[in-house]
Amino acid sequence: QVQLVESGGGLVQAGGSLRLSCAASGRTFSSYAMGWFRQGPGKERDFVAAINWSGGSTSYADSVKGRLTISRDNAKNRVYLQMNSLKPEDTGVYYCAAAMLFGSSEGTYRYWGQGTQVTVSS
Repeated sequence: QVQLVESGGGLVQAGGSLRLSCAASGRTFSSYAMGWFRQGPGKERDFVAAINWSGGSTSYADSVKGRLTISRDNAKNRVYLQMNSLKPEDTGVYYCAAAMLFGSSEGTYRYWGQGTQVTVSS
């Protein structure tokens, strides 16, 4: 019912910035909470950030708080992740996901994008 496509990943040096974008197709995009997750090499997929349906509430993993910012534009069916002050440990595949409820648990997310690679060099 909802298709998600991430873009904006790439190579960046430590301390640099990058903005990820997630384009959603579906008539009820604005009804969903949205989240970003990432999976580093040899690691499990971890929660990064979430935003509720209206954009009025956000949540972040402690490791990214103050550096990464999630936002959404429901009129454009898009969610963004602005990434500043990037660190090598931010490297991984970043996934956009949609859920019926706002939260940080991977199991609550119903739809997932294909992922986009972010590599941060030291």
